[in-house]
Amino acid sequence: MLVVFCPCALVLATPTAIMAAIGQATKHGVIIKSGEALEAMGKVVRIAFDKTGTLTYGRLEVSDILPVTGISQRELLTIAASAERRSEHPLGRAITEKANGEGCTLYEASDFKMIAGRGISASINGKAYLFGNERFITDHKIQLFREAAKALEVIRGEGKASVIVADTERAIGIIDLSDVLRPEAAEMISRLARMGTRAVLLTGDNPKAASYFARQVGISEIQADLLPEDKVERIAAMKQSGKVCMIGDGINDAPALKTADVGVAMGAMGSDIAVEAADVALMTDDIAKLPYLKWLSNTTVKTIKGAITLSMCINFVAVTLSVLGILTPTTGALVHNAGSCFVVLLAALLYDRTYQ
Repeated sequence: MLVVFCPCALVLATPTAIMAAIGQATKHGVIIKSGEALEAMGKVVRIAFDKTGTLTYGRLEVSDILPVTGISQRELLTIAASAERRSEHPLGRAITEKANGEGCTLYEASDFKMIAGRGISASINGKAYLFGNERFITDHKIQLFREAAKALEVIRGEGKASVIVADTERAIGIIDLSDVLRPEAAEMISRLARMGTRAVLLTGDNPKAASYFARQVGISEIQADLLPEDKVERIAAMKQSGKVCMIGDGINDAPALKTADVGVAMGAMGSDIAVEAADVALMTDDIAKLPYLKWLSNTTVKTIKGAITLSMCINFVAVTLSVLGILTPTTGALVHNAGSCFVVLLAALLYDRTYQ
């Protein structure tokens, strides 16, 4: 009885299954940092998505340069790029790349300040400028011309991002940037829905632009015009009704990734801070791996429960046979080790399980 009652198989059930699952995920380009995150993913009822770099490729390109005063397009681009080259945001990188491609000679920028989720400010040639979204500009008591307001309405309807350029008195122009939706996004959202998981879009974009992309992928729940701290609050609120997963790629997403029950970062193009804050990293930036990750978590939990049940049954039968005097210490040792082998075998089968 002492030999067969030792719960080795019971103790082996969880760690062997988790190790096998993490190994399989690594083969598919998904890095899972802990067994706790893997188990929690199976209980997730909502997945919150950032937009830029997640549902879209994040490879923004300048599509239009719209001066609203007497300034030229080239001068507007040069001013914007002179400040944005010090920014880490995808919008700033796209504007800088456009200016470099056009051969613009950039100015030296001073007094650079970045306000996360809103925009930046800088002084160029001794003059102060603001670069950001409409909320950032109006918060500084700067009014938009009627032409600028109309242009912004058109831009939002097309799902484009925009950076408003303003001096201390007025808006002087708008730079439009376009992004491309990932073709696999709609199918991925559909698969998650079939698994009983709701998708939510959390973005700093304005509601019209957010709705444009959400309609294309089939997301009905949208929360737009969010700052990084707003995303954290939304994640915390959603956690009251079940476990939440957050997926993002930028520095602004790091607090929300850390707040969620499971944080998933786009590892290839995501910022180092986002990857560090997340529990899971998609090394190929393939969001189609999310349903696979959900499936793997569910399968792992089922394997663990099956292994625990098997080990308990073997121990119960072995103890009963020992009491009846049917098992000897030698045969009991064989049965005991056989139970451990069965549990490890179940975990090994998980390592090569095919996702369907």
